[in-house]
Amino acid sequence: MLKTLLSITVISALFLFACTTGPNYSGTMQPVYVAPGVGLGTIIAVVVSWSRNKSVLWAIIHGILGWLYVIYAILIKPK
Repeated sequence: MLKTLLSITVISALFLFACTTGPNYSGTMQPVYVAPGVGLGTIIAVVVSWSRNKSVLWAIIHGILGWLYVIYAILIKPK
């Protein structure tokens, strides 16, 4: 359990770092802004939520939460 939590934390930190910085042509780091829209985390969250709950309302709520719900779903197994 601790190994899984550590892996998720490291992957999340790397993902957040990759989304906020990026190289420019001079070799220094420059902020990169992500455009709004439906991302991979939203799609995964909606699919996982629908497969667990079969509820459109919960799928919408979990889609808004995105990666937070995906990580929660990995840590908390269904009954």
